[in-house]
Amino acid sequence: MSEEEPQEQQDDEDLQYFVRIGQTDLDGTKSVERSLSEMNGIGRRTARLIADEASVDRTATFGRLDDDVIDEVVEIVENYAAEVPDWLNNRQSDFYTGETTHEIGNDLQLTRQHDINRMKMIDSYKGSRHKRGQKVRGQRTKSTGRTEGTIGVNVEEIREEQAEEAAAEEEDDE
Repeated sequence: MSEEEPQEQQDDEDLQYFVRIGQTDLDGTKSVERSLSEMNGIGRRTARLIADEASVDRTATFGRLDDDVIDEVVEIVENYAAEVPDWLNNRQSDFYTGETTHEIGNDLQLTRQHDINRMKMIDSYKGSRHKRGQKVRGQRTKSTGRTEGTIGVNVEEIREEQAEEAAAEEEDDE
């Protein structure tokens, strides 16, 4: 039993608990695919493609990889848009530049917020829906998406009222 403890401690020394890609800290205790998919702009399919491109086992623990392998994964993530076809990128035909890029991390959130603000400023249909806080993509709003108080029938309250009325009638009969 004492022989196993030093092995576990040595494994813990080799493990990087956080792997930094761009401005995001990824969990080094999880598999490569799962760690990458936690990053904004990278889903499971993209994470699998990145792991295949880096020739890394996608089920391997991310923090246990060598530093040069981790650097290679970081390089592939940063240059992802150049490696894949345009239809696989998440930012096709940018409004201002016309370029196709793949945004990750905080850049994705900022770009999305700029797009929404632009739609609000030009008062497009989607922008006006964003302003009012309504659904934007054509979902039904007659019965869902209500933000006001509870709407509908509260069965418990009706039963309590009926029980009180029945008790009041019984007292009147006596």
